[in-house]
Amino acid sequence: MGTGARALLVRSRGCPRAAGPRTSSRGLRPPLPPLPCLSLLLLAAPGVRAAGYETCPTVQPDMLNVHLVAHTHDDVGWLKTVDQYYYGTKVDYQHAGVQYILDSVISALLADPTRRFIYVEIAFFSRWWHQQTNATQEIVRELVRQGRLEFANGGWVMNDEAATHYGAIVDQMTLGLRFLEDTFGNDGRPRVAWHIDPFGHSREQASLFSQMGFDGFFLGRLDYQDKLERKEMQEMEQLWRASASLRPPIADLFTGVLPNMYNPPKHLCWDVLCVDGPVVEDPQSPEYNAKDLVNYFLHLALLQSQHYRTNHTVMTMGSDFQYENANMWFKNLDKLIRLVNAQQQANGSSVNVLYSTPACYLWELNKANLTWSVKHDDFFPYADGPHMFWTGYFTSRPALKRYERLSYNFLQVCNQLEALAGPAANVGPYGSGNSAPLNEAMAVLQHHDAVSGTSRQHVAYDYARQLAAGWRPCEVLLSNALAWLRGSKEDFTFCPNLNISICPLSQQVESFQVTVYNPLARKVDWMVRLPVRKGIFLVRDPNSRTVQSSVVVTPSTEKKDHSELLFSVSVPALGFSVYSVALLTRRDPQVHTPKPRPKKSLFHILTIENEYIRAKFSPQTGLLVEIENMEKNLLLPVQQAFFWYNASVGDRISSQVSGAYIFRPSRQQPLPVSRWAQIQLVKTALVQELHQNFSAWCSQVVRLYPGQRHLELEWTVGPIPVGDSWGKEVISRFDTSLETDGVFYTDSNGREILERRRDYRPTWNLNQTEPVAGNYYPVNTRIYITDGKVQLTVLTDRSQGGSSLRDGSLELMVHRRLVKDDGRGVGEPLLESGSGAWVRGRHLVLLDTVQTAAAGHRLLAEKEVLAPQVVLSRGGGALYNLRAAPRKQFSGLHRELPPSVHLLTLARWGPEMLLLRLEHQFAVGEDSLRNLSSPVTLDLRDMFSAFTITGLQETTLAANQPRATASRLKWRPNTGPTPRSPYLLDPAAVTLQPMEIRTFLASVQWNKNG
Repeated sequence: MGTGARALLVRSRGCPRAAGPRTSSRGLRPPLPPLPCLSLLLLAAPGVRAAGYETCPTVQPDMLNVHLVAHTHDDVGWLKTVDQYYYGTKVDYQHAGVQYILDSVISALLADPTRRFIYVEIAFFSRWWHQQTNATQEIVRELVRQGRLEFANGGWVMNDEAATHYGAIVDQMTLGLRFLEDTFGNDGRPRVAWHIDPFGHSREQASLFSQMGFDGFFLGRLDYQDKLERKEMQEMEQLWRASASLRPPIADLFTGVLPNMYNPPKHLCWDVLCVDGPVVEDPQSPEYNAKDLVNYFLHLALLQSQHYRTNHTVMTMGSDFQYENANMWFKNLDKLIRLVNAQQQANGSSVNVLYSTPACYLWELNKANLTWSVKHDDFFPYADGPHMFWTGYFTSRPALKRYERLSYNFLQVCNQLEALAGPAANVGPYGSGNSAPLNEAMAVLQHHDAVSGTSRQHVAYDYARQLAAGWRPCEVLLSNALAWLRGSKEDFTFCPNLNISICPLSQQVESFQVTVYNPLARKVDWMVRLPVRKGIFLVRDPNSRTVQSSVVVTPSTEKKDHSELLFSVSVPALGFSVYSVALLTRRDPQVHTPKPRPKKSLFHILTIENEYIRAKFSPQTGLLVEIENMEKNLLLPVQQAFFWYNASVGDRISSQVSGAYIFRPSRQQPLPVSRWAQIQLVKTALVQELHQNFSAWCSQVVRLYPGQRHLELEWTVGPIPVGDSWGKEVISRFDTSLETDGVFYTDSNGREILERRRDYRPTWNLNQTEPVAGNYYPVNTRIYITDGKVQLTVLTDRSQGGSSLRDGSLELMVHRRLVKDDGRGVGEPLLESGSGAWVRGRHLVLLDTVQTAAAGHRLLAEKEVLAPQVVLSRGGGALYNLRAAPRKQFSGLHRELPPSVHLLTLARWGPEMLLLRLEHQFAVGEDSLRNLSSPVTLDLRDMFSAFTITGLQETTLAANQPRATASRLKWRPNTGPTPRSPYLLDPAAVTLQPMEIRTFLASVQWNKNG
């Protein structure tokens, strides 16, 4: 009698089935047995020690070992909301209940000690965990310790890799991995990254995973042409060198492509959601199928192994929201394993099948000690068949994408002020402030069906609801922190709708204060724009000096124009400045009203300019035609306009349509929204802007502020009309005379830059079936073209799809509205209405030399992602501390950080501990004129003014392992050995190499009054 049978016997003899309120009424999961019986079952597991590779099952070295990975893939929102998925409501949308899956899996694992299971989505698991009894929690801890329940990936979610910013990826991974560390210690630490469903894979994602300490990375989706090539060449597994700057093996990550995406092999799916029949081993039964299933499995295993290099292969046994009745799965897998392995003696079979995990499979690959090929590029774009490019989601739901990026900005401000003010930020005169709800909401938004824009409409609304709910306790925290640091209790007001000129306080009162917080580690000059009523205003800086200001009337789509007060602020590093605004008189001043310009004026050249940039517009069309960088003596013809692709609804070549995931235009050439624009010109001492109106649903403001080395294009698109039953995908296109030879460049999750070549893939010969969609790539923060001397860079304020479809041209998709579903599971067209239908955004355009362009776009992108936070108050608040005078200016740093260093994270980690991440934001060789690509050494001991660092520990990127003791599996690349440097931490001399991120846990003592 085997161990599993003994364990089952223990249960059947001495332990009654559990009953009570924890039993599900759905009848799909066996209830958890009482604690004493579970303890007996746990003790029955043979040969288990501490979690890690040493708990892996025994393999047969001279056989083909088939590793069965029992798993469930639980989307944190898609067809149902997060809560609907967890609790199992809305069955008419989709049959899925995560709480029942976890209940059922734990019971099934306890029934047989050889069974193993992996779980991934900590957003769900943490919720389930907190609802369990202490007894159940101890049982689960023991399963984890024995390696029978293993966590893979370990992030709050399985994040998207195209539309996500690297800072938000790091945050969500840190949140999930910290839960595992706090709950299970080192036993719960995932060894393997597991991205089986994201729709393409970025190089930066692999780099981040490597820096987090993962030993390997398994992915499911791969371009169909790429996969065929890899199977033929036996390159389904290789080493991914995920950074061109970080010294190997820092960003090297072993990467494997799973054979069947993440699904079970055909005919071998034994879930309530599947239709495959069970294993019937009774030869007397007319349903007997065991012999045929065994033969089929043996054939499948041998066939699959031909595409891999070792005597190990993996089969994923599970799929979306499976294992709600885990016994159904495991009972059939138990039979399959026993029957297949019985063939070893009966018929001399060379196949050994076993319960395993991704980590245990990886461990066997590592022990094979092979030399592996090296990959340097990424896995974008992804296509699952001809004419089926998943490049539409790079832009889908642009309003949600912008809300997510704004929320990242606000979360970093919230985290920083919580760190600078200490406990006073959490409990103060405005109530209880808390950064955790926004941190969790932002983590949820990184899910591959959230920020990607590929959920159903009601789920997208729920994602936005979670963000809004997270903002509120952060606003309380900001109020507490600012009051503490300023020394006065003001009635703080937040104006989240400034982009549409709405802020009740500034529009209603005659005097108010403007507190501007700067989350960057360098001083920032920023133009504040506040909606006001008409009048003359006096603005004073923190030293009570008068600041130049202007009131500008901006055109509106409504009947009434908007008046905006403009003034420039200077804000110290990691600090704030307080400006006062007072209305002097209500009589109409000489406000600067846009002046209509006839579109066919042949004698008037239309320009806007400042001391650095001049932009020229055609008097015939009103369109941008030329940009001049007067500082660098560069002049480039640039024609910018809006176009739209007619979304395919299927044709004789393919039935594939454009949808939330898929981009497929019906023709290669887009149609112009308009060939000319109605224009209005504004010129003041503080701003010059040209307002362009292309149609009832498309307009733009081209803007220059003093001192600005870039041209700002603020576009407004929507609601896109689809009354003609034509889905439309709207682009902003820049056409230049640059000779670019089919090459352009995009960022990878906002960090390193990748070269793109039209109709080309670096690792296989591409058969291009979609010349437009097949050349689209994710643009998280920037895209550029160059002729080797001059570079044109366009920065985005959210993730978008972009390309260069002809030499000298750049295009970015800003919005899309479609009338058909693309057949990838959502089941509804991307037909947003309400707030998501009308979108406003910005493109920042830089014209520079190749030698100095990186300094421009790196520092501008940093400033765009972490923009200053504007907070208003009426002024005249009570003193916070009677012994201290109020502050009107504050910096959290004793000295600014060098321009090449970015303060990526400053956040509370514990009662007297902070999380600190410092990043070198330039790549090797990007900037030689100012030495911004050189290593930088910092002294951390006296860096901050609000607190003193009393202890410092360096960790891996996700802060779940001390760097001094962290180690990873070593792999042999076919490019030769990679030397490893000794590790030493000196707080007085922390050196950052190009593109390096260093993470610290700092024990601190806060200074009185900040």
